[in-house]
Amino acid sequence: MPRVAAIDCGTNSIRLLVADCDPATGDLVELDRRMTIVRLGQDVDRTGRLAPEALERTFTACREYAEVIKELGAERTRFVATSASRDAENREDFVRGVVEILGVEPEVISGDQEAEFSFTGATKELTGRADLTKPYLVVDIGGGSTEFVVGDDHVRAARSVDVGCVRMTERHLVVDGKVTDPPTPGQIAAIRADVEAALDLAQETVPITEAHTLVGLAGSVTTVAAIALGLSEYDWTVIHHSRIPVERVREITHELLASTHEQRAAIPVMHPGRVDVIAAGALVLLAVMERTGAREVVVSEHDILDGIAWSVA
Repeated sequence: MPRVAAIDCGTNSIRLLVADCDPATGDLVELDRRMTIVRLGQDVDRTGRLAPEALERTFTACREYAEVIKELGAERTRFVATSASRDAENREDFVRGVVEILGVEPEVISGDQEAEFSFTGATKELTGRADLTKPYLVVDIGGGSTEFVVGDDHVRAARSVDVGCVRMTERHLVVDGKVTDPPTPGQIAAIRADVEAALDLAQETVPITEAHTLVGLAGSVTTVAAIALGLSEYDWTVIHHSRIPVERVREITHELLASTHEQRAAIPVMHPGRVDVIAAGALVLLAVMERTGAREVVVSEHDILDGIAWSVA
């Protein structure tokens, strides 16, 4: 089996997967999977540029990942960059730094390509599950954008829209450089209005209400799931393929929106980098579930990163 390395650099985090993949059997043997919050998209929505400190945080993570890739002997590496680096005027600074550190050029993929990778990574293991009915709606809630993909064994339709946990937080919850704790009803309504408008856009090309199984990806979804499951520490093996009812998502969202920074930081499963953006991310998830009529979300720890690895293999 070819040993490959996949890197997914999003608006909020950068992640690495090194794995042995067998395209003939569909087997993926994970050797290393890690995530670093770098907030590459810091202030991009406001300034249109990648901040110097955000670039340096990202390059520091890339240096760590380069060592892991070398130690494990990955034969091929693919680096995919998403929303923040699509939007930035100075994205060439980002590209140059990645090439110098990792020796590969980051592919600034389109939202539709991002959606394809997410669907493959999230659904490859679900084939043959009698308890989950096709078609699937895969929803990947990122920092800057959210991807919607509907498909059976293959993608039927996909759309990326510019609502994500970081973008919504910076656009609506930051006042005088600080996140409002807790947000006001007006701020919450403004986020909800943006998300509803984005759902309208998604529905123009993706039949999101026709899917039978909602599959949720990325940190906002997995964190909500970890809270719902009452975990004392983050355990991806418990979270992966858990099924969280919409009623529980609604309760958690309302609790997060009513909480302070300190209260959110005290949640055992909360990553420090998600404390200020999780409320907006949870609200995006809830809005999706209410719009589609989903009674539950199937949570997947396998997502765009796995899809990238399969594309390399």
